[in-house]
Amino acid sequence: MDVCDGDYVKADNEWDELRWIRERTDAPKGCRVEIVEGLVTVTPLARARHHIIAAQVHRRLHEATPEDWGAHQWWDIAVPERLGLYVPDLVVVRENTGDIGDGGLCPAAAAELVVEITSKATASRDRTVKPEACATGGVPLYLLIDGLAPGGPAFTLHGAPENGVYRVLDAGPFGEPIKLPAPFDLVIDTGEFPGT
Repeated sequence: MDVCDGDYVKADNEWDELRWIRERTDAPKGCRVEIVEGLVTVTPLARARHHIIAAQVHRRLHEATPEDWGAHQWWDIAVPERLGLYVPDLVVVRENTGDIGDGGLCPAAAAELVVEITSKATASRDRTVKPEACATGGVPLYLLIDGLAPGGPAFTLHGAPENGVYRVLDAGPFGEPIKLPAPFDLVIDTGEFPGT
């Protein structure tokens, strides 16, 4: 990749060019800068309720993950084949695999679980684009916690990706438990989420 005068890049491919643009995108602190289907996007801060749910789920995941795994908030997940670089609310990875890519990006195939919590700015792509990208990238489980679902707050656990498509493994309204399968074997009480 060649950079001319610091303002122009001549990349060997579109993915490298998009990553170059993303790295140089100036956004307010706390905003997410993602690549979504080949477009660099900036998402505003989420509301406090969103962060409380993320913290609750993070604590539960941390308790349930094997010792050499980690549950992390806002770790970049790369899906180059979909021209996507996402910053999920939570991601669980095996930390000793050596699969963490250059620049600290986590290849989607290294993730065991991605969790997205909808906000007004991200709800549409959290429900469609991101699970499609994670399935394409080989993430075994994608959990959508959707406090803005049209029928009322709900969750959907996607899994068993095949040819870029997930099956729905579990779904229900807030108040019902989320049952994560092995290797987590974890039940998350959605009745504890704020506003339920």
